[in-house]
Amino acid sequence: MIEELEKGDHPQKAEKLALLKPLPLFAVTPEVIEIAEVYVELFVMPRTDPADAFHLALASYNHCDILLTWNCNHLANYRKFDHIRRVNTLLGLSTPSLLTPLELLGESEAL
Repeated sequence: MIEELEKGDHPQKAEKLALLKPLPLFAVTPEVIEIAEVYVELFVMPRTDPADAFHLALASYNHCDILLTWNCNHLANYRKFDHIRRVNTLLGLSTPSLLTPLELLGESEAL
């Protein structure tokens, strides 16, 4: 969701947004909205920030292999993955790998 990247002041914001311009975007369909609502109802994603539920719903509904994110609280969190996978299985959806950019590049994050 580009709106999230457009918010705030962060390094290389214009460059990040420029990288997204040529990419096709997934539509937020009624099915995606329903999936996001189920994630919130079943405590997969928090009520306080529905953007996380929509990110996961878009990736799951569109059969993405990977959902790349810096969000280690709600998405790229190994403690949540089984819950996400179980709910997606109930919904008949595949579950993308939930990775940070560092994980995708094969680097480990320093703690």
